Parts: sequence; structure tokens; C-alpha cells
Amino acid sequence: MNRRNFLALTGTFTGGSLLLPDFLYSFGSQTNLVLGEQCIVFVQLNGGNDGLNTFIPFEDGLYYDLRPKISLSKTEVLNSAKGMAFHPALKGFATMQQSGDLSVIQNVGYPNPVRSHFRSQEIWQTAPTNQEYLSDGWLGRYLDLQCKEHQHTAGINIDNIDNLALKGEEPNSITVKDPNRFRTKSKVENEGQLSNNPQLDFVRKIANSVIEGSDDIQKALANSASSDVVYPKTGLAKNLEWISKLIKGNLNSKVYYTSLGGFDTHDNQLVIHKNKLSELNDAVYSFYEDLKKSQQLQNVTIVVFSEFGRRAKDNGRGTDHGTAAPMFVIGGNNRGKIIGRNPNLSDLDNGDLKHEIDFRSVYASLLKNKLSFDASKIGIQNKGLEGLF
Repeated sequence: MNRRNFLALTGTFTGGSLLLPDFLYSFGSQTNLVLGEQCIVFVQLNGGNDGLNTFIPFEDGLYYDLRPKISLSKTEVLNSAKGMAFHPALKGFATMQQSGDLSVIQNVGYPNPVRSHFRSQEIWQTAPTNQEYLSDGWLGRYLDLQCKEHQHTAGINIDNIDNLALKGEEPNSITVKDPNRFRTKSKVENEGQLSNNPQLDFVRKIANSVIEGSDDIQKALANSASSDVVYPKTGLAKNLEWISKLIKGNLNSKVYYTSLGGFDTHDNQLVIHKNKLSELNDAVYSFYEDLKKSQQLQNVTIVVFSEFGRRAKDNGRGTDHGTAAPMFVIGGNNRGKIIGRNPNLSDLDNGDLKHEIDFRSVYASLLKNKLSFDASKIGIQNKGLEGLF
């Protein structure tokens, strides 16, 4: 079996109680690595979110010409500025932007865009230089270098499945669906020596990671201060509430990751997109309020993105796979600006928006300004985006 299969067997826990066999030996306790106060929370919108109907060029007549069936009227949009405005479901996003806590980065993408969900997500998660296939994620590579020694909870993915962005040579991250139920059988037979089997040793390292990670997560939950913010009863809101508890409980993870699906709006877009944006808005705004009340917002940067946007012209009832789209950055003392030019609907590339800001530039800025890390060390050569922090 290869390392990826071992990770699938032993590094992902998606609910219920996990019991590890006694023969999986522990490497022993390690001192928690102090990595500083800053952390980044990623919210990945799966399916290709329609950026033009999320942050809307409502003053551009071409928007209405291209989208006669699904455009949002000028009377519906929120918080207009510089010819752009938010979807009416994004009241919390508009409030955060007005408060100076949300930056919008326009026309984000990459050269020679790919319209396959799986491959485009993979490109965003691995950040290759020339669309080469990479087995490790960009955050996994960062954690490998930053942690030096194995650190079991440096990255936390709250989801049903592993996220390639966090995959590295060392198991420095844990995927878990419900942190409150994430417990392990921590008893081990005894300490021993490394075997002559590298694959078994790797499994043992993961086993140790799981045991220590479970203990640390439970301690963080126990230490977390209570909150008077009432989160919505949705999957994303629950995930962000868990992340808030772990942050407030001093887990000291550098990266948190979660996702929201359902953005592949080929049909019935007006209804579906409104519902998905409402779920996103309500969950993220509750998280924002929670962090702000607990005085954590300056230390937490929230990044919301999708693998691609949608085509500029509607298909009658929805939109098909496109290219560039906006990213949203919340908290972390960002400058609260609209970065980049408005979408140019008069200069399309075969019906698609042309990207103007490379997503790897955003990554480089996050690494430099929030994690004090040189992106070139993990193969990202793009210059960091200016004006974000």
C-alpha cells in the first residue's frame, strides 16, 4: 500500500468513536510547537460559485444583457461601492465590508483555466507552477517545513473527507467530522523501537498523531470559553462553531479548513444560489461575531473561495462552468478594500472572464503577512498581492 492509502485508512476520522489497535505503538509525547497567535481558516465553496451573482457589477449594462434570466436588479443588491454590490443574501458580508473587516479580491484565477471541478480544485489545493500534478498540497508543504518535527494538530480539516491542500510528507493535520466525538483508545502496549518496515513505521507515526491529536482537541474544547452567539443549525455553521471553540481553547493550529458544496448551478440558479449564499452568509457572520466578541478576530483570517466562477452569459436557467471569480478575506486586520478592477464584460475570453489576479499571489500574501513564511520555499514564485494587509 502507498502512503496515500495509509492516510485514508488511519488519518481520516469522520465521526463516531475511533479505537486504534494496541499494536500500533506510540512514538511518545512531543512538546507542542509554539507557532504564534495567527491562524487562517479556509472555507472552500465546492461546485464553482457564480462570482458575478455574488459580488455583482450592477452598474454595467452588459451584466443585464448577458444574464436576462438570472440577473439581480439594482434595487436588490447590497452595499454598493465602485459599481459593485453584494447579493441580497449576503447581508452579513455587506456589514463586515462596511466595518472594514472584509476585503474583496476581484477576478481571481490562473492561466489556461480548467473547467473540471476535480482538476481545478486540485490546482487550487496544490498550487503548482505550471499545472503539473503534485501529490502534496500547498499547506501540507508549508506545515512540513514550519513544523520541522511532527506536529499532530498543526492543521485541522473539519469535513467528511481529507483535503489535498493539507497533505504533506508528515501527518501534520487531522481530518475530523465531529471534534466532540473524536476520541481514541489511547492505551498502547509499550514503547518500542522502529521496525524494519517503513510503511508500518509511518502507520505508527499516524497512530501516535491520532492519539495525541484527540487528546489536544478534547483539552481545547474543555478550555474553550462559552459564547452567547447562536450559530445556525447548518453543516457549515456547525463546522465553524467547532473551529471557533478550538481557537478559543488554544489548540494553536495554524490552519483550519472546511467546505460547503452545492454551487454547481446549471439549473434553477436563482433559488439554489440564494439558498447556498444564505447558508454561507449566516454561518460566516456568526463565526465573525463570535471571534469579534472573544477578541480573536485580529488573530484569525478567514478566506472564502471556489475552484472557478461561472460563464458570463446565462444558459436560460443557470450558468455553466467558467473561470475567474472573487475571493473574500475576512478578519486578520485586512484592509477592508475592494482589490482589482471590476469584471470587464466587454472583453471576455470565449465567453469567460479573464483572470487578473493569480490565486497563488493571494496565497503568497497570506503566508508572508499572516504566517511569516516565504512562499518560495514551497514552490510558489508569485509575488504577494499588495493592499490586502
